[in-house]
Amino acid sequence: MTRLAANLTMLFNEAEFLDRFGHAARAGFRGVEFLFPYAYRAEEIADRLDAWRLTLVLHNLPAGDWAGGERGIACHPGREAQFQEGVGVALDYARALGVTQLNCLAGIAPPGVAHDQAHATLVSNLRFAADALRREGIDLLIEPINTRDIPGFFLHGTRQALDIIAETGADNLFLQYDIYHMQRMEGELASTIKANLGQIRHIQLADNPGRGEPGTGEINYRYLLGMLDELGYGGWVGCEYKPRAATAQGLHWMAEHGL
Repeated sequence: MTRLAANLTMLFNEAEFLDRFGHAARAGFRGVEFLFPYAYRAEEIADRLDAWRLTLVLHNLPAGDWAGGERGIACHPGREAQFQEGVGVALDYARALGVTQLNCLAGIAPPGVAHDQAHATLVSNLRFAADALRREGIDLLIEPINTRDIPGFFLHGTRQALDIIAETGADNLFLQYDIYHMQRMEGELASTIKANLGQIRHIQLADNPGRGEPGTGEINYRYLLGMLDELGYGGWVGCEYKPRAATAQGLHWMAEHGL
């Protein structure tokens, strides 16, 4: 049976962040995820997880100046020390929150930097992060993101991500497969998931166009989620969509999809 995690960056965002854990639990979610925990003390988040008996499925490594438009710095030459410091901060939170996987956003390709240099920087940073996480028993994920929503994002395809994973040579580096992003970039969702399920450790969903709830667009989520069950996928599926109204009003999609 598909295990759904509420993305608290996007779901229940009509409430204050620390109150969203309770909303997610009352709605039937047993797992949660979000972009970043770093604006809060780890103890504050741990208290919410314990109080509502929720699993924190994952969060991201620090990703640079998010408010200023950065979407990760892992492919940015010259910022390796900042990246490495961020890995240490993320691990402190992961230990406190029981997180077993962390996602690394590659970032927008920096202007004036050759593709090969950005690629080499990303691979080197991933090797560093994977090694640090391995010592703690934590997996590292990378996520291709569509370049329509985030123009210039360096990591934007499944094949590219899998080639980077192979080049890195880390046995704890895996793919985070976002169905919405890959529908926009590639299509071929079912065949791609089937072919690469062994490399996929986390899946996220939203419909297209509009990034709304499943059932509001063109993606056949009844088929895809049923396929994941048939394939024996054991990971979580993060609900990272933009609710069309208040979050609770749109949750009927789960029953409509047999969840």
